[in-house]
Amino acid sequence: MVDLAFGPEPGKRPAASDPHLAYLAMVRQKRMYSALMLVLLAFLLATGFHLAEGRNAGGFLNGLPNLGAFPSEVLSEAWTERANLPGLAIEHLPSLIETINIAAVSTLMGGLCAAFLALLSTRGLAPFPRLTPVARRTMDGMRALPDVVIALVLIYVLGGGPIPAVIAISIHTSGALGKLFSEAAENADLKPVEGLTSTGATWGQRIWLGIIPQVAPNWASYLLMRFEINVRASAILGFVGQGGIGADLKVAMQWGTGKYDQVVAIFIILFLTIVIIDRTSDWLRTRLTKGAQHG
Repeated sequence: MVDLAFGPEPGKRPAASDPHLAYLAMVRQKRMYSALMLVLLAFLLATGFHLAEGRNAGGFLNGLPNLGAFPSEVLSEAWTERANLPGLAIEHLPSLIETINIAAVSTLMGGLCAAFLALLSTRGLAPFPRLTPVARRTMDGMRALPDVVIALVLIYVLGGGPIPAVIAISIHTSGALGKLFSEAAENADLKPVEGLTSTGATWGQRIWLGIIPQVAPNWASYLLMRFEINVRASAILGFVGQGGIGADLKVAMQWGTGKYDQVVAIFIILFLTIVIIDRTSDWLRTRLTKGAQHG
């Protein structure tokens, strides 16, 4: 019989009657594997950096001394015009609200689509088991496509504005949340479903009464976490013409000197908004998960 604790290779094994020797052998083996992984990681980092440095136009190391030049220029101008920052922040609030709306609608649409795909792809719960691989590959494709790439394609179809951003973020959200929703559903207890099946309940009734109450806290937690991510994503999409606070930030940065106070004002309100959303959603997620555990 092969001693799986020490590998399939032939050789002398530590005596099973001496736990101390067996423990030391396992520690040495673990350290050897860890050292090999560190060597491999260092090799990959070195080769990756060498490749990136070779393709970089100016050279990363050569440009390091200039790393703080642009931020210092922005901050110095903003400090000189610091009296204008509150007024500029209020001026850009409508764009910030548009960004939050894009994120909220995208999260809602993506969450609904993710729930549908998750139930279709969950083993033991899917109404059409043969379509389970199709649903899983669909989520993989949605998750693999970056929302920026989808938005750039939609610009040529729908033009600039918030609609392409909503669609792009919704597609990516569907794939990302679908996998999380499916994993939560697979870990649900199937005894309530079996009981409902014995009473003649339909598939929809089994899911609604047997599965949804179990996974709802986790699904809501994932949805809130994704909303935080989508706020940042909708701001980034503003740089490619999708509206919102990102578009205002892009215009201010393109103007350069003389508009850096607007850049700082936009960054401040965006940063504060993300912090507030992060703390609020973290509090809600904690209440949901702890409430579910106590219940």
